[in-house]
Parts: sequence; C-alpha cells; structure tokens
Amino acid sequence: MRFRTLAASACTLGALGAVVAHKLVPTAWFHSALRKSSLVEQSDMKVELLPALTDNYMYLLIDEDTKEAAIVDPVEPQKVVDAVKKHGVKLKTVLTTHHHWDHAGGNEKLVKLMPGLTVYGGDDRVGALTQKVTHYNTFKVGSLNVKCLFTPCHTTGHICYFVTKENSTEPPAVFTGDTLFVAGCGKFFEGTADEMYKALIEVLGRLPPETRVYCGHEYTINNLKFARHVEPKNEAVRTKLAWAKVLNSSLTFIYLRCKYYHSACV
Repeated sequence: MRFRTLAASACTLGALGAVVAHKLVPTAWFHSALRKSSLVEQSDMKVELLPALTDNYMYLLIDEDTKEAAIVDPVEPQKVVDAVKKHGVKLKTVLTTHHHWDHAGGNEKLVKLMPGLTVYGGDDRVGALTQKVTHYNTFKVGSLNVKCLFTPCHTTGHICYFVTKENSTEPPAVFTGDTLFVAGCGKFFEGTADEMYKALIEVLGRLPPETRVYCGHEYTINNLKFARHVEPKNEAVRTKLAWAKVLNSSLTFIYLRCKYYHSACV
C-alpha cells in the first residue's frame, strides 16, 4: 500500500484496513480534553461547536444576515436551547445526519421545547422528521444555502449538509456526521466499502478545497493509532499522531488544518 500526502494527514478506512487520503482539503477542529464549546466566526455565518455525550459534537449554525439558525444532531436539547438564547437567534431548523440515537435521539424533545421546527433527515427512522431529503435537495437557513449530500454506508439514509452563501468570499462548511472524521470515517453498519469510497472520494472529495469540515465525533487519536497499526513505518501517520496527542493535552480548543490529497490505495 502506498500513502502519499502533502500535509502528513491520513484517513483510515477501518473496514478496509486501508489508509487513503482525500482530495478534499477540509478545515476541521480538534477538541481538547475539557470539551468546552467554541465559536467559529465568519462574516457570513457562525458555527458554535457544542460537545455532547462523551465524544459527540452538535453544531449551531447561524446566518449572520437574518440571525436564523439551524442545529446539527441535537442529542442534548437543553444545551441547544441555552446556546440559542445566548446568541439571541431564532432556531428554525434541525439538520439530522442519520437516525442513530446519539445524533437524532434529542429531536423529539427539542421540538417540544421549541415548537415549529423543521426537522430534515434522509431516513424515516429519524425522530420527529418533518422533511425527508435525498441527494442534492436544497433549502435555506436564512440567507445560507444548504445542499444535501447522500452518503450511505454508516447508515442507509446518511446525509451530509453542505452550506454556502451566495457571493461570499468566506469558505463553505460541510457537516459530515459519521461519514468523515479527522483521520477517519464511520463504521460500515449498513453499507459497503464501495459506498464509503464513493461518499468520501466522489461526493465529499469533490467539494471546494477550502471547505471547512465539521464532523460528528472526536475520534482523531484512535483513528491515527489504527493508521499506525496498519502502516507502522508511515512517518506521516506517526507525526500526525504525535501532533494530535500534544493538542489533546492542551487546555484550549486548537484550530487546525487537515489537508487531504487524493492517493492510490494499492
């Protein structure tokens, strides 16, 4: 197996036992051991990272023009309500990546706490679903454009949400749930290796290179440990693992860029 990357980053495909790199050049966030919330601010949108459970992330997406907001995978509804009040925004939308309880398990409680929400998802198993979506369906959160990307494998109805703003010079965002992580991808619970390859390389890998990636879990160190096990002599993986461990021991959020380039898996 050959691994080529310009930024010493790896994506481990657990079920394949392979290490590949992505053409997509995402910007991701690495969470400290304290798991505090953090705010990513752009002129067109804000994204607040809301840690949940033991290693999940929820994301509050705010349109700066209209102050309308969406929440991604609100498994802990009260934290969402508190964040909405803190920012003084109007929550209108729930973006559910897939039906698993640690992502969709808070939907029904949230719609009771905040009636009138539109709940998007790609699977009838998503709790409180009001609008089922599939590949390339589009809608708006305020003035932000949201495009649904169908990425089945982890579950048969998994959706990633790609967010852009017309005429904006700021980078777009993609919320990848349990399809793409930092240095890894989701388990193949309901799909095949071919489906995951398509999701990672042909769908997410073709997004603009400046896209910022917001994943569903903090698995970075474990993913890189697996990559090291697969390729113990790969210096890129060893270097990235040491880097991740240093960041994990810090007491603050660390902003990082993980650059992935297309490579062959032979």
